[in-house]
Amino acid sequence: MTTIAAAGDPPADPNKPEIDTPQAPLAARGDGRRNLVGLTRAEIAAAMTELGEKSFRAQQIWRWIYVRGATSFDGMTDISKPLRARLEERFYVFRPAVTRHQKSVDGTQKWLLQMADGAEIECVHIPESDRGTLCVSSQVGCTLTCKFCHTGTQRLVRNLEADEIVAQLLSARDALGEWPPPESGRKLTNIVLMGMGEPLFNYDNVARAMSIARDPEGFGLSRRKITLSTSGVVPMIRRCGAEIGIMLAISLHAVTDELRDHLVPINKKWPLAELMAACRDYPGLSNARRITFEYVMLKGVNDSLADAKALVKLIDGIPAKVNLIPFNPWPGSSFECSSWDQIEKFSDVVAEAGYTSPVRRPRGRDILAACGQLKSDTERARRTHGT
Repeated sequence: MTTIAAAGDPPADPNKPEIDTPQAPLAARGDGRRNLVGLTRAEIAAAMTELGEKSFRAQQIWRWIYVRGATSFDGMTDISKPLRARLEERFYVFRPAVTRHQKSVDGTQKWLLQMADGAEIECVHIPESDRGTLCVSSQVGCTLTCKFCHTGTQRLVRNLEADEIVAQLLSARDALGEWPPPESGRKLTNIVLMGMGEPLFNYDNVARAMSIARDPEGFGLSRRKITLSTSGVVPMIRRCGAEIGIMLAISLHAVTDELRDHLVPINKKWPLAELMAACRDYPGLSNARRITFEYVMLKGVNDSLADAKALVKLIDGIPAKVNLIPFNPWPGSSFECSSWDQIEKFSDVVAEAGYTSPVRRPRGRDILAACGQLKSDTERARRTHGT
């Protein structure tokens, strides 16, 4: 998601982050009404047909939700009051509660969102000069226990539903004031599925949510503006490319099975040889649709020049770029970030082999919003997750 500053950059002021007051939930599940967020246009049209309405009503409602940001039917002024009342009886437009909103000194914003059942997740907006990226969560907690990741210390609670994934985009646009979205200079232009959870362990809901994000009559994001990051759920990688066709990022972090088994335990199930084969077979792979390999820089663990050379050999022949992510510390972590000098030397080896190797600079470190730092306040018993 984000990165680190070069040596000599001033430390963030931990007393500076802005915190807003909590916002009450807009609607709760379980009252018998159907949530329209997360439904496709065809499904909304079918719901209107059941009401005895023309299908064009679905287009009206869709635009109110995804272009104008409506959170209730009261404001849908081109729909008659009697129909609005009927819609209110049967449907609602979901928003999670914003229980905490923090703003970093660098402009990064993080929201703690509470779903209708009380489960909480975090999502982050990262502003840049030419784009605005929203880092979206796909699960409450995580089951992967990657050693360097704060989210991995939180037990998996459950998968997010499609509407809960889409609602993160809606909530961000609420906060950014982008209703209706401007023709140019938008603050939300990209999505990265790099927040809490492993997206490919919640494939069906992620796929549905991203189809809504790509709809030209709504968010209208192209496939190249959406990136899914996986720790290596090999059987789902090809399906992701064939069916969703979005950009792929691999959370790699080690170049040997021995080390990756420790840092990214899912490697024990799908080791590097299988993961690299799936990457080489990713549908649509080309220089225009490169795979991003994410590599967190851990001092004395995976940052030697021998590691850099092994990394180049590992990804040989794959159209790719390598994002070097200096380790972002979190409370209780045992790792240290590689020195800036070592990171540059590592980057030079990768670049000399012909691969772009940018170093992510830190965004939102002071509010624990940087890569590997997300963790919600939800602490519940583990529930079985679906794939």
